[in-house]
Amino acid sequence: MSARHHHIHDQPFPRFALVIAGALVGTVLLATTVARVVGMQPTASPVAERAAAKVAVVQSRDLRFFDQPDGSLRIVDAATGSTAGGVAAGSKSGFIRGVMRGLARDRHLRGIGIEPPFRLTLWANGQLSLTDSVSDRTIELSGFGDTNRTAFVELLK
Repeated sequence: MSARHHHIHDQPFPRFALVIAGALVGTVLLATTVARVVGMQPTASPVAERAAAKVAVVQSRDLRFFDQPDGSLRIVDAATGSTAGGVAAGSKSGFIRGVMRGLARDRHLRGIGIEPPFRLTLWANGQLSLTDSVSDRTIELSGFGDTNRTAFVELLK
């Protein structure tokens, strides 16, 4: 082995990188302080905005979602037990499955099972939301585009 063998930890950390990192942290702290002092209000959530504006419910439906052994998703009306819809295994309508996967993960982390329903709601202002009846977590479905929104609107029929 050569006597000139160098290790990366033998070299000093680049001063320029430390200065840039420090400036970035300082800028973020300054911006946060200014926002607090000026009194900037955080943006209201769609849920809070609807409540403040007293937006009426046009239609709602409580639904349960069940993964099937064949990879499909069965959607059941919680009040009647009838099938409200479904997503075939391997279908291109993965938006419903993706939304439900995120909500199911949240429930699993909280130790909540699959039995409590989710409430799908169409509001008078045109918004569409899906709310977990147990955690009150709400997904605003209107923000995902017309095609994805329509996939859920079909479940209200």
